[in-house]
Amino acid sequence: MSAVTECLILAAGKGSRIASLAAGVPKPLVPVCGVPLLEHVMRSCSEAGIERFVIVAGYRADLIRRWLSDRTIAGASVTLLENPEYHKANGISALVAKAEFNQPFLLLMADHIFAPTTAKALLRQPVADDEVILSVDPKMDRIFDLDDATKVRCKGNLVVEIGKHLSQYDALDTGMFLCSPALFSCLESAKKNGDCSLSDGMRKLAQRRKLRAFDIGGGHWQDVDSPQALEHVERIFERDFSGKQAESLVHA
Repeated sequence: MSAVTECLILAAGKGSRIASLAAGVPKPLVPVCGVPLLEHVMRSCSEAGIERFVIVAGYRADLIRRWLSDRTIAGASVTLLENPEYHKANGISALVAKAEFNQPFLLLMADHIFAPTTAKALLRQPVADDEVILSVDPKMDRIFDLDDATKVRCKGNLVVEIGKHLSQYDALDTGMFLCSPALFSCLESAKKNGDCSLSDGMRKLAQRRKLRAFDIGGGHWQDVDSPQALEHVERIFERDFSGKQAESLVHA
């Protein structure tokens, strides 16, 4: 099995819930402990072995482009794409990058930070040509804002249901996916009125028994989607996220 070295990062949303702290910048550039969210994600990916980034921006894409132009990533390349329909669900942002991938890739959200070891463990999993592997976390007691989290119900190593409002669930969607390019055809088939979310595509895969669950074990992650979540992450950052990270993202 060839190593997965490519990563798609969705960074298009406006981030209305965290707007009071954003000072007009897009959510991916909101700082956590003085470092933009997107930089945390890219640093962790780089340490996990990612060599090529495809980033889909939308709201204030000009600021993300400018920010990226001031940085280099040792041993990695960056392609920035723009989604003019960023007001739609995140599946549309993923589809903007459809032509960029013909091999398995890591799919991440720009507002989900994680420990590099969590990504490394996922990247070691073999993924079939027609499936997606979703990192799930059964340790729901340690997740901030459980009500807002996307829930999953698993049966063995398969995800059978996914959504924010499941009444019965046994784990959480961490926002980290190891994908075959088959993801894109699932998203296309999930479109309704020209819109679809990642969860819509995942439900299609789950119906086909092609959405596999990967338990992250002791791995750490957190969705930073509100001022309260940001405050929480900054409190726990030293404990859960400040382990040795590759200093590969530097100012040009």
